Amino acid sequence: MKQKGFSTYDLCIIAVFAAIIAVMAQIVIPMPYGVPMTMQTLAIMLAGVMLGAKRGFIAVLLYVLLGAIGAPVFAAMTGGPGTVFGPTGGFILSFPLLALSVGLGADQNNKLWLWSGLVIGVSINYLCGAAYFSIITSNTFQTATKACVLPFIPTDIIKILIAGLLGIKIRRLLKQRVV
Repeated sequence: MKQKGFSTYDLCIIAVFAAIIAVMAQIVIPMPYGVPMTMQTLAIMLAGVMLGAKRGFIAVLLYVLLGAIGAPVFAAMTGGPGTVFGPTGGFILSFPLLALSVGLGADQNNKLWLWSGLVIGVSINYLCGAAYFSIITSNTFQTATKACVLPFIPTDIIKILIAGLLGIKIRRLLKQRVV
């Protein structure tokens, strides 16, 4: 009989990943236009790969909700509605979709699906983030893309590779856990 809901293990691993994302968000490289380069997106991709679609989505949603209510979990110890609905809010609000996309790919146990999920998830994050930035700052989408997407592509390619290669190995280890 399949268990409904989440096990104690699920709840713990979801909470641990929300905390890991919060810690990784503090590794910040300031960039022009106010969109910092952080390691939180790597942690979000890893959550999707390692936890799968459902648990990864919930871990990232928990992280976003903690930040939205004011916990200083976002880049540079920020949090609150002002951050979530500020210029970088589109990126933050799309983080759960990034994890979901990656998790859906990883859940297929197929390398092509995994890599597709990673690329699609990052693309969704870019699209939502740039569109929101454009609206909030009254800039064109082209300007937002130049400011908020293009400078991040090289490091995000590296993050995708790390998440895909390392995440799948750790996922296998998590599945072998002793319950």
